[in-house]
Amino acid sequence: MSLIQFTRNYDDLSTDRGYQFKFYCDKCGNGYMTHFETSVLGMAQSVLNAAGNIFTSIGYRAGNAAMEVQRAIGGKAHDAALAEAVEEAGPSFRQCTKCGRWVCKEVCWNDQANLCEECAPDFAESLAASQAQTKTEAARRQLEEKAAEQKYAAEVDISAGAVLAAQTAATNLQTAKRLCTKCGCELGTAKFCPECGKQAPEVQHFCTQCGTAAASKAKFCPECGNKFA
Repeated sequence: MSLIQFTRNYDDLSTDRGYQFKFYCDKCGNGYMTHFETSVLGMAQSVLNAAGNIFTSIGYRAGNAAMEVQRAIGGKAHDAALAEAVEEAGPSFRQCTKCGRWVCKEVCWNDQANLCEECAPDFAESLAASQAQTKTEAARRQLEEKAAEQKYAAEVDISAGAVLAAQTAATNLQTAKRLCTKCGCELGTAKFCPECGKQAPEVQHFCTQCGTAAASKAKFCPECGNKFA
């Protein structure tokens, strides 16, 4: 008997009742299961085991005799079943002569190139994928160009003394310090900086609920409506 192929990419699902095998594609991993082949020896063993449970007074159990029979010819029976399974599954697979892998004919084999699609990608599939990728990249570039045309910073003050403060997070509701915009000195409630004399910015409230800043005369937070003390 010639050597049996598919020595790596299959699972042996055989039991004492019969033989069944599952073959896998080396590329995509799809599985193909062969039909279950009943084992005549396995059925005979079950009968002998049943007899052994009844006639226990005999010098040996009938099940042991069945096991000895299976050891004698079970290997050959299994090999024959595997050979038949290979013959059954063979038409669904092709072996690539370049990489040596066994791949499924339906999905991963390039008939025109007579190679697997890993070694010789299908032209139509590759073209379709490239087209979709190119359109996606073009759309991304157009979005970037569109975004660049918008005036996101038109009203943002970028003068030397200006400071753009981020909104206070709900987990950090400490009141921000009031600092001089010229020298950075802490002002407290002063109207002029005690260090450089620069007029201090208007006193602000900071909401204890959401951290939003509001004018000193505000009675309620403009963001969440919380009443200032």
